[in-house]
Amino acid sequence: MPRPTFFWLLLLALAAGLMLYLCTPAGLGLTNDSAAYLGGARSILAGTGYSDIWLDSSLEPLTHYPPLLSLTLSGIGLLGLDPYRGARLLNIFLYAVNAGLLGWLGWRITRSQSAALFLALMFGLNAQLLNIHAYVLSEPLYLFFSLCAFLLLDFSRDSRHPASLTRLLLLLTGLSTGLAFLTRYSGLALIAACLAATFLFQLDWRSRLRSVALLLGGALPPIFAWFLRNALVAQNATNRVFQYHPILIKNIRYGLRNFSQFLTPVETWHSWLFSSGVLQGTLIVIGLFLLGWLAYRTSLLLRGQADSTPLTTITVLYSFAYLGAVLFSMSFFDASTKFQHRILSPLYLSWMVLFVAVCHAISTRYAQNRLTRLALLALAGWVLGFSALGDQRAIVNLRAAGQGYASWQWRDSLVMAALKKLPPDMIIYTNTPPAVYLVTGRPSRVLPSSMDPVDNLPRGDYEQNLAQLRADLASGRAVLALFDTTNIEDALGMTSIEQISPGMTVLEKSQGDILYGIP
Repeated sequence: MPRPTFFWLLLLALAAGLMLYLCTPAGLGLTNDSAAYLGGARSILAGTGYSDIWLDSSLEPLTHYPPLLSLTLSGIGLLGLDPYRGARLLNIFLYAVNAGLLGWLGWRITRSQSAALFLALMFGLNAQLLNIHAYVLSEPLYLFFSLCAFLLLDFSRDSRHPASLTRLLLLLTGLSTGLAFLTRYSGLALIAACLAATFLFQLDWRSRLRSVALLLGGALPPIFAWFLRNALVAQNATNRVFQYHPILIKNIRYGLRNFSQFLTPVETWHSWLFSSGVLQGTLIVIGLFLLGWLAYRTSLLLRGQADSTPLTTITVLYSFAYLGAVLFSMSFFDASTKFQHRILSPLYLSWMVLFVAVCHAISTRYAQNRLTRLALLALAGWVLGFSALGDQRAIVNLRAAGQGYASWQWRDSLVMAALKKLPPDMIIYTNTPPAVYLVTGRPSRVLPSSMDPVDNLPRGDYEQNLAQLRADLASGRAVLALFDTTNIEDALGMTSIEQISPGMTVLEKSQGDILYGIP
């Protein structure tokens, strides 16, 4: 990379990191998954392994959540930082590095400084990507390993490298994909895309098999170690059951609405894109075009023709592989997954890369056409301008208060304050165990539910769990903390919450939160 390009990308990366630092003075946002990652890191530091310490039960080894984010946070914790503070430091670093790596990827595709800087700016000015990095989530680390894998695979194709360096780069590519899988299970799509690209880019079968073997040699050891650990300590691979769950139309509509927000921050515009059907039709046309283009490129590669746009091919391969992996997971493993911005974020990066690649191809082909150049400049300005508008709104929102369970509504909750004052041996039942752990630092027990939230089927152990809850409350050994009490009675399968235990009274109540117990 030329020094001027590297210098400007470095400056943009530093600016991105500084922006996230300034946006999160109260710390990163917290969600239900944040409790698993932070609790897992604290459990590792406490010497109890990767376990669910935020739940008041016998410590169970975690398998549902991949371990790498918690391992990284526990590593930072060895320096004396609590994992929550360490997560903020990590995400500031990742936001800066991901912006730089994406710009570098743009330069590798186009060999254009302006394209590289434009891609890095698109990343840094995107409100959805900023928000994702402003929470304790696994996506920022996953995006980092994905970008590393793309770049390493591209470096491995350089014929000027000695054979030993090429082999090392393929091993490192595989390792990056394996680490991505240990960050998010959907990293399986990244492994599949890199394997397919590695196979296609080689000109003969011997080279193809050797390259695939090297990539797998880097990817499989960490994955195998994780699955072996799970089999030994938990007797299951990922705590997921193979069962068909049809993807609901409302989930697809939710994803399309989020994508329209990614395209434009103007409420009336993205609402029109979504409601008019323009977005759906455009995505179908683009998807069919990319599928046809990929099939054509694949046929040429299988016939031995070299690929002049390898990173573009990898990006298209990965887009389809990732979307397929998410749809498969939703359909057969995890029906509770929604098309949130965090789930769509790898596709956001892919679409940014493809957008820049297409714009550069047009500008190169019509380099002498002044009107085309002006149109592309206007388009770039329009994209960056609207991105900056959405980013500015996101910055104001992030700086106003903490996000999710880190917000003032949770920190200043009178019920949470009362929970902090309870004796250490008091059992806490609640409908939001992650919130209780993240705000008070105390483990709690899940409120019994008559229906499984994933399968929407009756739970066989409901009566047993409800009887245990009643016994604990009646003895005074437990309290019941309810947050956002709408439809709690329906979830419990009873007409009144007071049916749980005779003599139970309200110990604290504020802003829809209620703490019940026996005086």
